[in-house]
Amino acid sequence: MTPDHLSGIARYWDAAAAGFDDEPDHGLRDPATRAAWASRLAGWLPSGPWDVLDLGCGTGSLSALLAQVGHRVTGVDVSPQMIERARTKLADAGLPATFVVGDAADPPGDPVDVVLVRHLVWTLPDPRAALARWVGLLRPAGTLVLVEGRWATGDGDPYVTDAPPLPWGGGVTAAELAATVAPLVSGLRVELLGDDDALWGGPVTDERYALVARL
Repeated sequence: MTPDHLSGIARYWDAAAAGFDDEPDHGLRDPATRAAWASRLAGWLPSGPWDVLDLGCGTGSLSALLAQVGHRVTGVDVSPQMIERARTKLADAGLPATFVVGDAADPPGDPVDVVLVRHLVWTLPDPRAALARWVGLLRPAGTLVLVEGRWATGDGDPYVTDAPPLPWGGGVTAAELAATVAPLVSGLRVELLGDDDALWGGPVTDERYALVARL
């Protein structure tokens, strides 16, 4: 992706930052929603604490949950406004974390124990290359957690003018994502999430799941 495309995407998410946490599963403001995500994270991550890379971290709500239980978290997002809100959120809570403005598809940094990615692959013009990069960032026996879905809308058109087309613009089914990830890892499992209303702040009708893979 060219620097101009990345800049356009950053502007798009900068504009969304102010209202991002209004979505129940983004802001985690409701105690039940926050507890539901904390419980899922505890089940997906091996006992730690671990070095965790939260890619496409947005305003840092999942980073905060991870930091609360002692994980060493680095969040990466292309949007400076999202990163600023994440830094403020964790600082206000007295939680340590590092946040970096950068391309989540090709993040900077050293190897980590866990790569966590939520609702990001649909935004990428080359999600398969990003998946290979993320697996390559993991230490031996590391864990990749992808929280994804196949949305009710979206047709692959870019959401930023003149950006490349999006192969998974409408999201990706668990079957297709598992088939893509399987050759890169030693094992994986899929956990369906669509029937857990607490995660989303209410019922959803599209496919939502977590794919947990280990090297």
